[in-house]
Amino acid sequence: MTKLCILGAGGRMGGALIRGIAADKSLKLVAAIERAGHPAVGQDAGVISGISALGVPVTTNRATGFKKADAVIDFTFHTEVPKALAEAVKVKVAYVLGTTGLDASETAAVTAASKQIPIVWAPNFSLGVNILLDLVRRAATALDDSYDAEIVEMHHRHKKDAPSGTALGLGKALAAGRKVNLEKVAVYGREGITGERKRGTIAFHAVRGGDVVGDHTVMFAADGERVELTHKASSRDCLASGALKAAAWAKKKTKGLYTMGDVLGN
Repeated sequence: MTKLCILGAGGRMGGALIRGIAADKSLKLVAAIERAGHPAVGQDAGVISGISALGVPVTTNRATGFKKADAVIDFTFHTEVPKALAEAVKVKVAYVLGTTGLDASETAAVTAASKQIPIVWAPNFSLGVNILLDLVRRAATALDDSYDAEIVEMHHRHKKDAPSGTALGLGKALAAGRKVNLEKVAVYGREGITGERKRGTIAFHAVRGGDVVGDHTVMFAADGERVELTHKASSRDCLASGALKAAAWAKKKTKGLYTMGDVLGN
């Protein structure tokens, strides 16, 4: 039995995670956390997730929730990550981090915490996307920079960061396949008289609208042909399933920074 604490319990991913826990007899929800003032606070975590009551109220007390859990799953806002990690380190609880858009100092906080607790941090927890990451790396190894690389992603209108963490992860996989530094070859959108496309660049384009969970396409375009690798998520269930798998895996570790590839044995 893996006892879990969910941060951001009142959000879309929080609901998907709680429903996933309720459907799996090897998992148990022991704490559901939200920010102060959120309308979910005080309500039953199951009820706000669209299922029957679970007897676990949504609270604002991270510290108490962390003490009850074998692992914490965090899909909240990037500015909250360092504070939550500091509390996780105090009680030595495993941490699954799905939050994207972290800046340099927040990323450093993740790295520092991983020296004391196990952290699984991935740009996307779906099995399909993690297969896509591997396929992109392999394609980039085989297709040199005469193939122009473009990454296009689309998400719902409420997403706050761009490009998505998954798109950036795909860019890193592509750069790794070509053995180049992504920061030196990345291009983010285009506007105005940009001139001809510079050979070897990796370009990102973010589209926002509607209720799209997440669409990602990596294109390799050359004279006479184009290869496209695409993943489309139609629900958050695939993300929740991977995160729950990662939590059960992480509780068996003592410390370290891991990816979903480690969880899947890649």
